[in-house]
Amino acid sequence: MARYALRRLLNAIPILIGITIISFAIIHMAPGSPLSQYIDDPTIKAVDKENMIKSYGLDQPLYIQYWKWISGLAVGDFGTSFLKNQPVSELLWDRLPNTLLLTVTSFLLAIAIAVPLGILCAVKVNSRLDQIVSAITFVGISIPGFWLGLLLMMFFAVRLGWVPSGGLQTINAPFSLSDRALHLVLPVFTIACSEVAVWIRYVRSSMLEVINQDYMRTAKAKGLRDGRILSFHGLRNAMIPLITLFGLSLPHFFAGSVIVETIFSIPGMGRLFTEAAFQRDYPVIFAVTTLVAFLYVLGSILADLSYALLDPRVSYSKNEAKV
Repeated sequence: MARYALRRLLNAIPILIGITIISFAIIHMAPGSPLSQYIDDPTIKAVDKENMIKSYGLDQPLYIQYWKWISGLAVGDFGTSFLKNQPVSELLWDRLPNTLLLTVTSFLLAIAIAVPLGILCAVKVNSRLDQIVSAITFVGISIPGFWLGLLLMMFFAVRLGWVPSGGLQTINAPFSLSDRALHLVLPVFTIACSEVAVWIRYVRSSMLEVINQDYMRTAKAKGLRDGRILSFHGLRNAMIPLITLFGLSLPHFFAGSVIVETIFSIPGMGRLFTEAAFQRDYPVIFAVTTLVAFLYVLGSILADLSYALLDPRVSYSKNEAKV
């Protein structure tokens, strides 16, 4: 398995390089530049603008700019932010804990809700509960994340005042876990909502397929309890195809934080990316885009490796995974 994981990581390098090339080209093709805000400013002289262009390296051909950036990335140097004049790595490390707290909490909440509800709907298929949950999931899939976040903020924070409307802690108040938890309620639920709706449908479908298998009926005929049959025989086999879904959904939570952190004023990487996009802060945009691409590749590799933990029939040969 170790050789297989190493081989997958090595194969991911060309993919990541291709992603960086495409994102680098698209961002430079987009309208505007880091100097757009200074074009109509009469207080800045033309000489100063030229000096800024040279200091940013924007006067060089694109392939040279890309080579300098990718060379620095190879040694862990993401460059310097045009907007804040700070190393991008420092900006990312400052914001990363907040984003991880938000995304990991949302991911765990989504699993805690989707898996039990999906199993329950499969066990009680076509019941009133199954119909209600199915209707709710269709609504959850249809609702845009930004609209849901604003709706929750208006109702629970502004109108009812039950939870704070934004930020990670109360201003000028000492840190406390209860205060942090209250600030996370709305953004965590907003990110988890759409994924929960999708996951419930997948868990229900996968469990329905497993429940009708012969080995499930055999286990029941042996006198095993329904709970043990579902958890040991059913859930373990039903989760195998869902591992890929969960693994590839990890970057979705990070991408969702871009909108949620902006709506709820959370100082995380998502909000940093939004600010950089509006100001054409190229080094920050490239760094965050590369990290998201890496998360997609890492999620896919972790999903493949998790198969062997759930299904002992899975073995990894020299060229591919076999069952």
